[in-house]
Amino acid sequence: MVLVTGGTGLVGSHLLLELVLKGTKVRAIYRSADKLENVKKVFTYYVENPLDIFNEIEWIQGDILDIPKLELAFQGVKRVYHAAAFISFDPRDFKKLKRINTEGTTNIVNLCVHHKIEKLCYVSTIGTISRGAKGAVLTEENEWSDEYANVYALTKYSAEMEVWRASQENVPVVIINPGVILGPGFWEDGSGSLFGSVNKGYSYYPPGETGFVSVSDVVQIMISLMESDIRTERFIIVGENLSFKEIMTKIALELGKKPPRKKLKIWQLQIGRYVDAFASIIKGRKRKITKNSIYSLKHPKVYSSTKVKNALNFQFEPLEKTIKLCSRHFLAKES
Repeated sequence: MVLVTGGTGLVGSHLLLELVLKGTKVRAIYRSADKLENVKKVFTYYVENPLDIFNEIEWIQGDILDIPKLELAFQGVKRVYHAAAFISFDPRDFKKLKRINTEGTTNIVNLCVHHKIEKLCYVSTIGTISRGAKGAVLTEENEWSDEYANVYALTKYSAEMEVWRASQENVPVVIINPGVILGPGFWEDGSGSLFGSVNKGYSYYPPGETGFVSVSDVVQIMISLMESDIRTERFIIVGENLSFKEIMTKIALELGKKPPRKKLKIWQLQIGRYVDAFASIIKGRKRKITKNSIYSLKHPKVYSSTKVKNALNFQFEPLEKTIKLCSRHFLAKES
């Protein structure tokens, strides 16, 4: 039996689909019934019988802060994929981020140790890969620094420390550090919101660049790592390093929109940060532009996935394939 946390998210739903198709006996945790509809929707993108696949999964209602439900979920489990997380870059969410991302991972680790789990795979973020010298390509060997780290990365790094603790207590572990994950089905959050933004035809694009990867590659790598003898290792998972202009242009062309052509200036972003802060107070919504996010745009990072390519003899799929898939389903949703 395999346990998946975060099964109703982008990575988790795609992971569940792939595991079931491989004939793996799977159990997953969900928080509310409406979240399950997200999973069913994702399955319709890939298979003709989505409900048959969905019903193969053993679902347990709860979350990673609910220890009694976790105890139940761990019964008879041999391997664990821990993909559950709260994603926010708003400093006001730090306490919630710490509770879910760090304390929740502590609960998972403690149960992995107690139940002598055969292997744990943790989904972290490239945000915990600190920058090196100017212009240097970043690898897994870069030492952590919390300088300019956003609140999400801070709590994910703390969670990584908990996972390494599991390795010290005889639980084989692997950690993946994926870039911005592209995949269909979650249009209001994360990378999915990129398609909505581009579809509005904005003429401006932010400066900087980062690493991007398709959700299918992330899932394939997770499963391959878990089925391998590799342990006590972390892997950057980035298919391509692209500027925001490049990724938004690719999406725009697939959506039939004009690509953005005007680069946002840093001073414009600084003004936008204050406007965003004021609006978040008045409207009670999350911050979208922070001091740390502007710093990241001013100082872009380039990531290397050489380690995982060599370890698994893995070749990433072109991002154009995923962008086409996402665009097709996004347009179908909009029609």
